[in-house]
Amino acid sequence: MKTPVTYLLLAVMLISCTDNGKLTFEAANFNAGTCTDCPQVSVSIPMALAEDRIATTINTTLKEEVISLLTFDDDVKAVDIEGAIGSFKNGFLELKKKYPTETIGWEANIEGSIAYENVRILTVELGSYIFTGGAHGYSATRFLNFDKKKGVELEDWELFRNQKDFKRFAETKFRIQEDIPQDAPINSTGFMFERNEFYLPENIGFTQEGLQLLYNQYEVASYADGPIVLILPYAEVKSYLSGKTRS
Repeated sequence: MKTPVTYLLLAVMLISCTDNGKLTFEAANFNAGTCTDCPQVSVSIPMALAEDRIATTINTTLKEEVISLLTFDDDVKAVDIEGAIGSFKNGFLELKKKYPTETIGWEANIEGSIAYENVRILTVELGSYIFTGGAHGYSATRFLNFDKKKGVELEDWELFRNQKDFKRFAETKFRIQEDIPQDAPINSTGFMFERNEFYLPENIGFTQEGLQLLYNQYEVASYADGPIVLILPYAEVKSYLSGKTRS
Protein backbone atom coordinates (compact mmCIF):
# COMPACT_ATOMS: atom_id res chain seq x y z
CA MET A 1 0.00 0.00 0.00
CA LYS A 2 1.33 3.42 -0.93
CA THR A 3 1.92 5.78 1.98
CA PRO A 4 1.17 9.55 1.81
CA VAL A 5 4.90 10.13 1.37
CA THR A 6 4.91 7.80 -1.64
CA TYR A 7 2.05 9.69 -3.24
CA LEU A 8 3.87 12.97 -2.58
CA LEU A 9 7.02 11.68 -4.27
CA LEU A 10 5.04 10.47 -7.26
CA ALA A 11 3.37 13.85 -7.55
CA VAL A 12 6.72 15.66 -7.45
CA MET A 13 8.12 13.36 -10.13
CA LEU A 14 5.08 13.89 -12.35
CA ILE A 15 5.28 17.65 -12.00
CA SER A 16 9.02 17.70 -12.71
CA CYS A 17 8.51 15.68 -15.88
CA THR A 18 5.78 17.89 -17.28
CA ASP A 19 6.97 21.36 -16.21
CA ASN A 20 7.76 22.68 -19.70
CA GLY A 21 10.58 20.20 -20.09
CA LYS A 22 12.64 21.70 -17.28
CA LEU A 23 15.17 19.52 -15.51
CA THR A 24 14.95 18.65 -11.83
CA PHE A 25 17.84 19.50 -9.52
CA GLU A 26 18.82 19.10 -5.91
CA ALA A 27 21.58 20.89 -4.03
CA ALA A 28 24.75 18.93 -3.26
CA ASN A 29 26.71 20.40 -0.34
CA PHE A 30 30.31 19.74 0.71
CA ASN A 31 32.66 21.18 3.35
CA ALA A 32 36.07 20.60 4.92
CA GLY A 33 34.79 19.73 8.36
CA THR A 34 35.05 21.72 11.58
CA CYS A 35 38.53 20.86 12.87
CA THR A 36 40.62 23.68 14.33
CA ASP A 37 43.24 23.65 11.58
CA CYS A 38 40.87 23.10 8.67
CA PRO A 39 40.46 25.84 6.07
CA GLN A 40 36.90 27.04 5.58
CA VAL A 41 35.43 25.31 2.55
CA SER A 42 31.82 25.49 1.44
CA VAL A 43 30.55 24.04 -1.83
CA SER A 44 26.93 24.03 -2.96
CA ILE A 45 26.08 23.07 -6.53
CA PRO A 46 22.89 21.94 -8.31
CA MET A 47 22.93 18.30 -9.39
CA ALA A 48 20.57 17.04 -12.07
CA LEU A 49 18.47 14.09 -10.88
CA ALA A 50 17.63 12.38 -14.16
CA GLU A 51 19.63 9.42 -15.45
CA ASP A 52 20.18 10.60 -19.01
CA ARG A 53 22.92 12.15 -21.12
CA ILE A 54 22.25 15.81 -20.32
CA ALA A 55 22.09 15.15 -16.56
CA THR A 56 25.37 13.23 -16.71
CA THR A 57 27.00 16.01 -18.74
CA ILE A 58 25.86 18.73 -16.34
CA ASN A 59 26.90 16.85 -13.21
CA THR A 60 30.27 15.80 -14.63
CA THR A 61 31.05 19.33 -15.84
CA LEU A 62 30.18 20.90 -12.50
CA LYS A 63 32.23 18.33 -10.62
CA GLU A 64 35.24 18.97 -12.87
CA GLU A 65 34.92 22.74 -12.43
CA VAL A 66 34.86 22.45 -8.63
CA ILE A 67 37.80 20.03 -8.62
CA SER A 68 39.79 22.46 -10.78
CA LEU A 69 39.08 25.34 -8.40
CA LEU A 70 40.02 23.44 -5.24
CA THR A 71 42.91 21.20 -6.27
CA PHE A 72 46.04 22.77 -4.81
CA ASP A 73 48.60 19.99 -5.23
CA ASP A 74 49.16 19.24 -8.93
CA ASP A 75 50.91 15.99 -8.00
CA VAL A 76 47.68 14.62 -6.51
CA LYS A 77 44.90 13.98 -9.02
CA ALA A 78 41.56 14.44 -7.29
CA VAL A 79 38.79 12.34 -8.83
CA ASP A 80 35.91 13.77 -6.82
CA ILE A 81 34.96 16.90 -4.89
CA GLU A 82 35.85 15.35 -1.53
CA GLY A 83 39.33 14.62 -2.86
CA ALA A 84 39.71 18.18 -4.14
CA ILE A 85 38.70 19.54 -0.72
CA GLY A 86 41.33 17.26 0.79
CA SER A 87 43.93 18.68 -1.61
CA PHE A 88 42.98 22.23 -0.64
CA LYS A 89 43.15 21.33 3.05
CA ASN A 90 46.52 19.61 2.69
CA GLY A 91 47.93 22.61 0.84
CA PHE A 92 47.02 24.85 3.75
CA LEU A 93 48.36 22.44 6.39
CA GLU A 94 51.67 22.01 4.57
CA LEU A 95 52.11 25.77 4.37
CA LYS A 96 51.23 26.15 8.05
CA LYS A 97 53.92 23.62 9.00
CA LYS A 98 56.54 25.73 7.24
CA TYR A 99 55.26 29.09 8.49
CA PRO A 100 53.21 28.37 11.64
CA THR A 101 53.01 31.98 12.82
CA GLU A 102 52.51 33.61 9.45
CA THR A 103 49.90 31.49 7.71
CA ILE A 104 46.42 33.01 7.59
CA GLY A 105 43.44 30.67 7.32
CA TRP A 106 42.43 29.76 3.80
CA GLU A 107 38.88 29.97 2.52
CA ALA A 108 36.96 28.63 -0.46
CA ASN A 109 33.29 29.28 -1.19
CA ILE A 110 31.75 27.88 -4.35
CA GLU A 111 28.06 28.17 -5.19
CA GLY A 112 26.22 27.17 -8.33
CA SER A 113 22.73 28.12 -9.48
CA ILE A 114 20.51 27.81 -12.54
CA ALA A 115 20.79 31.15 -14.33
CA TYR A 116 18.51 30.31 -17.26
CA GLU A 117 16.60 27.41 -18.80
CA ASN A 118 14.28 26.95 -21.74
CA VAL A 119 13.36 23.96 -23.89
CA ARG A 120 16.70 23.98 -25.69
CA ILE A 121 19.39 25.38 -23.41
CA LEU A 122 20.38 25.56 -19.76
CA THR A 123 22.93 27.89 -18.17
CA VAL A 124 24.55 27.25 -14.80
CA GLU A 125 26.24 30.16 -13.02
CA LEU A 126 29.13 29.06 -10.83
CA GLY A 127 30.43 31.70 -8.42
CA SER A 128 33.60 31.22 -6.42
CA TYR A 129 35.73 33.01 -3.84
CA ILE A 130 39.17 31.58 -3.10
CA PHE A 131 41.57 32.97 -0.50
CA THR A 132 45.00 31.39 -0.01
CA GLY A 133 46.80 34.30 1.61
CA GLY A 134 47.93 37.68 0.36
CA ALA A 135 46.17 41.02 0.37
CA HIS A 136 42.82 39.64 -0.72
CA GLY A 137 41.05 36.65 -2.16
CA TYR A 138 39.84 36.21 -5.71
CA SER A 139 36.20 36.15 -6.76
CA ALA A 140 35.09 34.85 -10.14
CA THR A 141 31.98 33.77 -11.99
CA ARG A 142 31.84 30.99 -14.55
CA PHE A 143 28.96 30.45 -16.98
CA LEU A 144 28.34 26.90 -18.23
CA ASN A 145 25.94 26.58 -21.18
CA PHE A 146 24.37 23.25 -22.16
CA ASP A 147 22.43 22.00 -25.17
CA LYS A 148 19.66 19.99 -23.50
CA LYS A 149 18.55 18.21 -26.67
CA LYS A 150 22.01 16.95 -27.59
CA GLY A 151 23.16 16.53 -24.01
CA VAL A 152 26.43 18.43 -24.46
CA GLU A 153 28.17 21.51 -23.10
CA LEU A 154 28.36 24.40 -25.55
CA GLU A 155 31.55 26.30 -26.27
CA ASP A 156 31.14 30.07 -26.50
CA TRP A 157 31.70 30.12 -30.27
CA GLU A 158 28.79 27.70 -30.68
CA LEU A 159 26.37 30.26 -29.25
CA PHE A 160 26.52 32.44 -32.36
CA ARG A 161 25.90 32.21 -36.08
CA ASN A 162 29.00 34.27 -36.70
CA GLN A 163 31.14 35.13 -33.69
CA LYS A 164 32.97 37.94 -35.50
CA ASP A 165 29.70 39.69 -36.33
CA PHE A 166 28.56 39.39 -32.74
CA LYS A 167 31.90 40.67 -31.48
CA ARG A 168 31.51 43.87 -33.55
CA PHE A 169 27.98 44.35 -32.20
CA ALA A 170 29.11 43.70 -28.61
CA GLU A 171 31.98 46.18 -28.91
CA THR A 172 29.59 48.93 -30.00
CA LYS A 173 27.34 48.22 -27.01
CA PHE A 174 30.33 47.99 -24.65
CA ARG A 175 31.64 51.38 -25.78
CA ILE A 176 28.22 52.96 -25.28
CA GLN A 177 27.86 51.51 -21.77
CA GLU A 178 31.38 52.48 -20.69
CA ASP A 179 31.40 55.91 -22.39
CA ILE A 180 34.23 55.05 -24.77
CA PRO A 181 34.06 56.99 -28.06
CA GLN A 182 33.43 54.67 -31.01
CA ASP A 183 36.48 56.00 -32.87
CA ALA A 184 38.88 55.97 -29.90
CA PRO A 185 41.19 53.13 -28.82
CA ILE A 186 39.34 50.68 -26.59
CA ASN A 187 41.78 51.37 -23.73
CA SER A 188 41.52 55.16 -24.03
CA THR A 189 39.48 55.45 -20.81
CA GLY A 190 41.56 53.11 -18.67
CA PHE A 191 40.66 49.55 -19.69
CA MET A 192 43.42 46.98 -20.15
CA PHE A 193 42.48 44.93 -23.23
CA GLU A 194 45.54 43.14 -24.60
CA ARG A 195 46.97 44.78 -27.73
CA ASN A 196 44.43 47.56 -27.21
CA GLU A 197 41.83 45.49 -29.09
CA PHE A 198 38.32 44.61 -27.89
CA TYR A 199 37.58 40.93 -27.38
CA LEU A 200 34.71 38.93 -25.93
CA PRO A 201 34.98 37.78 -22.29
CA GLU A 202 35.78 34.25 -21.26
CA ASN A 203 32.30 33.99 -19.75
CA ILE A 204 29.09 34.48 -21.73
CA GLY A 205 25.83 33.16 -20.32
CA PHE A 206 22.07 33.26 -20.72
CA THR A 207 20.22 34.95 -17.85
CA GLN A 208 16.66 36.08 -17.21
CA GLU A 209 17.65 39.68 -18.03
CA GLY A 210 19.43 38.88 -21.30
CA LEU A 211 22.69 37.53 -22.68
CA GLN A 212 25.38 38.43 -20.16
CA LEU A 213 28.98 39.16 -21.08
CA LEU A 214 31.08 39.04 -17.92
CA TYR A 215 34.71 40.08 -17.57
CA ASN A 216 36.02 38.82 -14.24
CA GLN A 217 38.44 40.85 -12.12
CA TYR A 218 41.81 41.43 -13.81
CA GLU A 219 40.45 40.31 -17.20
CA VAL A 220 40.23 43.79 -18.73
CA ALA A 221 40.44 46.10 -15.71
CA SER A 222 42.10 46.40 -12.30
CA TYR A 223 41.05 44.44 -9.23
CA ALA A 224 39.54 47.59 -7.73
CA ASP A 225 37.22 47.96 -10.72
CA GLY A 226 35.63 44.59 -9.97
CA PRO A 227 33.87 42.51 -12.64
CA ILE A 228 32.69 44.31 -15.79
CA VAL A 229 29.22 43.19 -16.89
CA LEU A 230 27.37 43.89 -20.15
CA ILE A 231 23.80 42.58 -20.45
CA LEU A 232 22.30 42.50 -23.95
CA PRO A 233 18.50 42.09 -24.30
CA TYR A 234 17.47 39.02 -26.25
CA ALA A 235 15.52 41.16 -28.72
CA GLU A 236 18.84 42.76 -29.72
CA VAL A 237 20.94 39.59 -29.96
CA LYS A 238 18.39 37.16 -31.41
CA SER A 239 19.67 37.53 -34.96
CA TYR A 240 23.23 36.69 -33.82
CA LEU A 241 22.37 33.51 -31.93
CA SER A 242 22.93 30.10 -33.53
CA GLY A 243 20.22 27.50 -33.98
CA LYS A 244 21.74 25.53 -31.10
CA THR A 245 20.58 28.16 -28.63
CA ARG A 246 17.05 28.70 -29.87
CA SER A 247 14.04 26.94 -28.39
